[in-house]
Amino acid sequence: MENTTIVETHSLTKRYGSGVLAVDSVDMSVRRGEVYGFLGPNGAGKTTTLRMLVGLIRPTSGTATVAGQAPGSPAGLARIGSLIESPGFYPYLSGRENLRVVADLAGAKQKRVDEVLEMVELTSRAGRKFGTYSTGMKQRLGVAGALLKDPDLLILDEPTNGLDPQGMAEMRKLIKDIGQGDRTVLLSSHLLGEVEQICDRVGVISGGKLVSQSTVRELIGEKGVLVRADPSDRAAEILNRMFGAAAVSRQDGLIHLATDPKHSIDINRELVGAGVGVSELRPYERSLEEVFFQLTGEKQGS
Repeated sequence: MENTTIVETHSLTKRYGSGVLAVDSVDMSVRRGEVYGFLGPNGAGKTTTLRMLVGLIRPTSGTATVAGQAPGSPAGLARIGSLIESPGFYPYLSGRENLRVVADLAGAKQKRVDEVLEMVELTSRAGRKFGTYSTGMKQRLGVAGALLKDPDLLILDEPTNGLDPQGMAEMRKLIKDIGQGDRTVLLSSHLLGEVEQICDRVGVISGGKLVSQSTVRELIGEKGVLVRADPSDRAAEILNRMFGAAAVSRQDGLIHLATDPKHSIDINRELVGAGVGVSELRPYERSLEEVFFQLTGEKQGS
């Protein structure tokens, strides 16, 4: 598995002394070279899981292998860069000076500081004190610090937290760029659009349990066709005959067809030919939002 995966967990569990079960028997695999989205609502267990993966806390039970090593081992940490929760730097030092301190502690070469500043587009503001940085600049400097060792695996915990829309877009682009080639990015988020735009695969966690793990495309499922027609009972009867009852469902006055949108011409021809008026006929696919709420049991708008 070492050749194909960079993170493997088996029944990984964390129960705190208070009795709170934060992470419950998580079996997760992250493949080399992908951007993996660890998706779940706030309090689902994302940060606790990531903290276990980098050795900041110990699991109550279960096992994990990260970059071929046990979590927290020096050999494994040498191949990992991480930004867990908020970046912590000296406010009175400049961005560049802070990274030089981190480079010394991490055993990275000082010339790497300017390289990572360029990667996160902070070169022009690297001389400013960290305490004067905006939230977005602080997050980018945190990512720069995580990249100093040129890691095989980059672990980012809610990297767009607290950013305005422009900052979020810039961070998404940065993560996409970082995730090119052989480097793996493990990204936790509660933002559905973020994960859908930049991740290859997704693991959905809810109440400490990993409830799904697949590609975004597999999670969303096949495309289909929406039909609004009158009389709707007659339309449903015809569509049942064409595609089978299992492919036809009705909701909010619309008929949902689990079929390829390329059949839209045939659908329209059959319905109109049978005297059914078609007022709407369009392709659709489930959004990641719909899937997420279905998997987690959360209510939309909660």
